[in-house]
Amino acid sequence: MRVQANGLEFEVDDQGPPNGEPLLLIMGLGMQLIAWPDELVADLVGRGFRVIRLDNRDIGLSSHLDHLGVPSLVKAALRHALHLKVRSPYPMSAMADDALGVLDALGIARAHVCGASMGGMIAQHLAARHPQRVASLTLLMTSSGARHLPQPRMAVRQALMTRPRGPDLEAKIAHYEHLFHVIGSPAYRPDPQALRQRLERSVRRSYHPAGVVRQMVAIAADGDRSPLLRDIQAPTHVIHGEDDPLVPVGAAHDLLQKISGASRDLIPGMGHDLPQQLLPRLAAGMAMNAARV
Repeated sequence: MRVQANGLEFEVDDQGPPNGEPLLLIMGLGMQLIAWPDELVADLVGRGFRVIRLDNRDIGLSSHLDHLGVPSLVKAALRHALHLKVRSPYPMSAMADDALGVLDALGIARAHVCGASMGGMIAQHLAARHPQRVASLTLLMTSSGARHLPQPRMAVRQALMTRPRGPDLEAKIAHYEHLFHVIGSPAYRPDPQALRQRLERSVRRSYHPAGVVRQMVAIAADGDRSPLLRDIQAPTHVIHGEDDPLVPVGAAHDLLQKISGASRDLIPGMGHDLPQQLLPRLAAGMAMNAARV
């Protein structure tokens, strides 16, 4: 289903009872709505939620903003390292407005929200700037962006900066297999064939690296969201892997210190992915947090 919001078109998946409590799932950098596993969605629907997934702007089947050009990652990284202002084609706050616009288009006044990684950054903006629209907030493997936090491991940075070795489907799948191995959960390795099938489905659905670059620069430009966190009123639950090599677990401790009353689930052996074995635990955490309302 496609909806108009914030002057753009968004691909949206809407499942569950129409009168169920709305739960908006916001995915991370370069990831499409199908990155939220179908099994997780089915579990949440079984708990009575109306589950809404969307492709963020510039990714998947939502509007691609190629007319904005492709910024230089090297330049953005250098300016960020020097504490200089990073210019991005669009701000993270606009992506929060996208999510709000999708809720408006669906006629939803208030929703539970879960954001993963960059999606958690978007969710922070949404909950802080529009507290009346967010019933509960689950922040999954994400960060405030504070400068003092531990950074991604070198192997992760290298994997993020590389590109497929060729334009064909096999090269793209191999690229993502390597990336997911580097950032994935050491204690919960996926079945290689199942992972390959998921990645092939994703690449065939949409492959848009220029959008990923624009999103990466938007993250760098957003900087430290710590001042926003004091304005979050919704019950907040922080879920994070203790072995996350992309967003180290120190980011979770930081969020817990800065968001009043936040609860936690720090998971040993979990990295920066959504392991099949942990999906029931993640669904239970979201449901528990929603029940706090």
